[in-house]
Order: sequence, then C-alpha cells, then structure tokens
Amino acid sequence: MEVGQMQRRLVDYTKSLFMEGFLDAQFLQLQQLQDESNPDFVVEVVSLFFDDSEKLLNDLTMALDQPNVDFKKVDAHVHQLKGSSSSIGAQRVKNACIAFRSFCEEQNIDATLRCLQQVKQEYYLVKNKLETMLRLEQQIVAAGGSIPMIELGF
Repeated sequence: MEVGQMQRRLVDYTKSLFMEGFLDAQFLQLQQLQDESNPDFVVEVVSLFFDDSEKLLNDLTMALDQPNVDFKKVDAHVHQLKGSSSSIGAQRVKNACIAFRSFCEEQNIDATLRCLQQVKQEYYLVKNKLETMLRLEQQIVAAGGSIPMIELGF
C-alpha cells in the first residue's frame, strides 16, 4: 500500500473513533503537543495510560472482591481512571467511570460490579482501537510518510 493510501486510511480510521465516541477533542490536543522535538509524545502518553489503566482495573477488581468493600477506595481508583482517560480523550471510558462513581456513592455492590465490567469493556475496546491507530502511524512513518493532522470538521 502506498503512503497516500495509508494516510487516507489513518484519517478515516481516526475520524471513525471520534464519530463512534471512543475519542474526544482532548485527543487532538494531545496530538498537537507532538512535534519534531518529541516525535513519540502521543505513543508515550497512550502507553502510560495503558499501564496506569491496567493497574487501576486490577486494583478495582481486588477492591470489589473483598468481603467488606471499601467504597471510598473503589471511588478513588475510579476517579483516577476517569482522570487519566479524560486526559487522553478516551471519552467512553470516562463516561463509564462517571456512572461507576455514582454507584460507589450509593454503595451498590451489584451495580459497581456491573460498572466494572462495562469500564473494562470500554477500556479494552479503546486500547485495541488506539493500538491499531498507532500501528498505522508507524507504517506510514516507516514508508517515509508523515502523519496527517486530523481536523474535526466533519
């Protein structure tokens, strides 16, 4: 596949992530911080998000698996996950965390367990989508092309 085709594929794929609600404008702001002096900025930030999220999801699973659930601790983990997902523009993960936090306030164990599954599902979906997008970017760069900037005028 030639570079122009790969670039168009990347633009179309990225736009679909916005239209399907996986990403919001915060992700574009993240991309704008990347330049020649820091060409791997987005990859590094997204990788940190993946590492932090995996740890938080494990912490949440363990916290909700206790005989006496500490909802303050659960809420603190969810709040942290909401913040990190918000900072990279992972909109659907952030929204699932907002719902999760309301059930923590109610101390509703069944609803928090359902929300944990929802948050995990949204996280693994966005992780898969972002990994695909970053792979496309790597292929474009490897072929000698540049990463097109996405404009949200659609």
